[in-house]
Amino acid sequence: MMGHGNTVKLFAGNACPELAKQIADKLGTKLCQAVVDRFSDGECNIHIGESVRGCDVFVIQSTSTPVNDNFMELLVMIDALRRASAGRITAVMPYFGYARQDRKAQARDPITAKLVADLITTAGADRVLTMDLHAPQLQGFFDIPVDHLLGIPVLAKQLVKESFLKNVGTEDLIVVSPDVGSVARARTMAQRLNVSLAIVDKRRPKANEMEVMHIVGDVSGKRCLIVDDMIDTAGTITQGAKALIEIGGATEVFACCTHAVLSGPAIERLQASAIKKLFILNTIQQVKSRKIEKITEISVAPIFAAAIDSIFTDSPLSRLYE
Repeated sequence: MMGHGNTVKLFAGNACPELAKQIADKLGTKLCQAVVDRFSDGECNIHIGESVRGCDVFVIQSTSTPVNDNFMELLVMIDALRRASAGRITAVMPYFGYARQDRKAQARDPITAKLVADLITTAGADRVLTMDLHAPQLQGFFDIPVDHLLGIPVLAKQLVKESFLKNVGTEDLIVVSPDVGSVARARTMAQRLNVSLAIVDKRRPKANEMEVMHIVGDVSGKRCLIVDDMIDTAGTITQGAKALIEIGGATEVFACCTHAVLSGPAIERLQASAIKKLFILNTIQQVKSRKIEKITEISVAPIFAAAIDSIFTDSPLSRLYE
């Protein structure tokens, strides 16, 4: 890695152009010129439209749907910047795709998250900036520095401003983890909001199917806030909301997550669910035709802009976790 110069340059792929522009605006700059297109046969067509020699370059690209296309765009753009003699290249990945494939669940399974980490490094990235990896230990899959931002502080700050938290005493609100794996995340939110914690105990017969067993904690007569890192098909969170009301006796259910994948029947399930409002971060750009009224989107541009500024100035990022 060459030492970076005194110029920040931001580039964006096709995955999250709105977020990329918001980040650029927060930094008081503009996205740099680049062609990010496809040839007629589907191959990536990347052309960097200005000099990056010796610059500190940040490539903003979530590897969300279409995952493979967006991931390939990221790799090819990093390679183009490396060959153009960029001083330092940071892959800014608000959403890190393939993060759930972090272990061998059964014999002869791949560990795709490790492969993805290796490919990003091989392409020429010097560091990665991301948010809420599905498993925090994925940072160890990389041989380059990884700055791992947290979504809970962003969500908590916005939730405090919302009317349902302003008008309800803390004794009427309880944070709920949708499963055992999300307990640590939910506990952090509960501590920030100074409320109690409950857990939905469930078992999953097969992928994307969930059967609720019982509720750990007293949610009777309370407003529940389900906290998760990711909502994919929305089966887990909508069935959890149903259980909180029908089994636990909760009065209302809200939910929040960092990454709104919302694939397959997710929108239909959320629309028909007991969830009154869902707060999401814009790490994944949502298709306008699939936006519904009960979803409130919160921008992560401020925290990513602050992180980029810290990386450029070689300042600690620890302040961003507070």
